[in-house]
Amino acid sequence: QVQLVESGGGAVQAGGSLRLSCAASGYTYRSACIGWFRQAPGKKREGVAVIGSDGDTLYADSVKGRFTISQDNAKNILYLQMNSLKPEDTAMYYCAVELTSRGYCVIVPSFYDYWGQGTQVTVSS
Repeated sequence: QVQLVESGGGAVQAGGSLRLSCAASGYTYRSACIGWFRQAPGKKREGVAVIGSDGDTLYADSVKGRFTISQDNAKNILYLQMNSLKPEDTAMYYCAVELTSRGYCVIVPSFYDYWGQGTQVTVSS
């Protein structure tokens, strides 16, 4: 059973930084894509960043240059380093996994099979 537990959210001022963590278990990282998604009140869930088993990454245009996704395969932990945060980054952030042998990842929420409970990020101006 895939389990994902996010942590690290909080409230920061614009320009600040946060690092999110996702403890993952129950799957083989070599056959999966894992990533971060977010959903603000009244908006659709959107992709933020994903990483594949080969280390390839994809980012939403809105976070490129500010956010960095990484994973510690030995510890099965996914990270999202968020710098230069903006009020529009305020959202619930979710970790999600797609079990796939496709060979490449996509940053579309509907492709992802397993989801964590989320961690709230609030950025004030």
